[in-house]
Amino acid sequence: MSGMASSVKMAEARLNELWQRGREFLGTRYAILGGAMSWVSERHLVAAISNAGGFGVIACGAMEPSMLDEEIAATRAQTDKPFGVNLITMHPALDELMGVCIKHQVSHVVLAGGLPRKNAIENLKEHGIKVICFAPTLGVANKLIRSGADALVIEGFEAGGHIGPVSTAVLAQEILPHVHDVPVFVAGGIGRGEALVMYLEMGASGCQIGTRFVCATECIAHDNFKQAFIKASARDAVPSVQIDPQFPVIPVRALNNAAAKDFTRVQLDVIERHREGKMGLKDAQLEIEHYWAGALRKAVIDGDIENGSLMAGQSVGMVQSVQATREIVEELVGQGVAVLANRDAIEPAVP
Repeated sequence: MSGMASSVKMAEARLNELWQRGREFLGTRYAILGGAMSWVSERHLVAAISNAGGFGVIACGAMEPSMLDEEIAATRAQTDKPFGVNLITMHPALDELMGVCIKHQVSHVVLAGGLPRKNAIENLKEHGIKVICFAPTLGVANKLIRSGADALVIEGFEAGGHIGPVSTAVLAQEILPHVHDVPVFVAGGIGRGEALVMYLEMGASGCQIGTRFVCATECIAHDNFKQAFIKASARDAVPSVQIDPQFPVIPVRALNNAAAKDFTRVQLDVIERHREGKMGLKDAQLEIEHYWAGALRKAVIDGDIENGSLMAGQSVGMVQSVQATREIVEELVGQGVAVLANRDAIEPAVP
């Protein structure tokens, strides 16, 4: 075996070792979670990610229970590999949606969009479902672990869609050295395998990737939507502006267009109606969520890239072409192996 071939073999073994905990938790070949993107992360892409060795996740979003029931069944018809479901904690039918996941014996559920109720976590776990939650701070991470979360995702503001205020790199430094009880997956701005390896070596068990998969061949997104991603650079993906700090709205990162600008008008209208007593805070926040869901569908499904929402992470600049999902996954893994192999080739052997 040549020296380079030997280095590659060693690098592959090292990568497997680095994300072994994540692989075992997910039941997959690679510890790569597909980011749950509304209208994008549906049966075709989810099954393709799982079939490629990753872990696909259905984005339930605003789906009603009957729709989720159909989506899980349709996904299972396309893959015999593990996949999960992302549920939004503020969904008014959360309990029914959890019931659908329990009925289908889904292996993993991701609870997103807010701090989940402890009894929601317990309900899923009682039925043998592993629960993954988002942790924006170390304090919240510890609270979620005490509440029974089986794994965490820490997502930085480089991500697409709803984002927090802190970068992925800072979150990783704040949380990874201190959380050892459960696997932690890092998300936000990861577009190449070198970044994946960096976070694994910091203590992550795997990563979550969304933006890179938008331009997968199997993704049902309109070609206009995909071409907008291919043409965009990192600085084109910008967060929405919060109008009133007394009316908290989770920022959304998307490619700048007319829909992004129109969000300002929507916020002003909703805030005014809330202050006039015409709607409660939760209803007002849900209306804003519905705006994004509708605008996203307009872009993803209808191809209206000017008036629809182009949610994208800053890694969008690394999306260069439409590729098969398996090719994207293998490219990420290959880049990770290459950086480890090159390091082994450069570093002198320890006597």
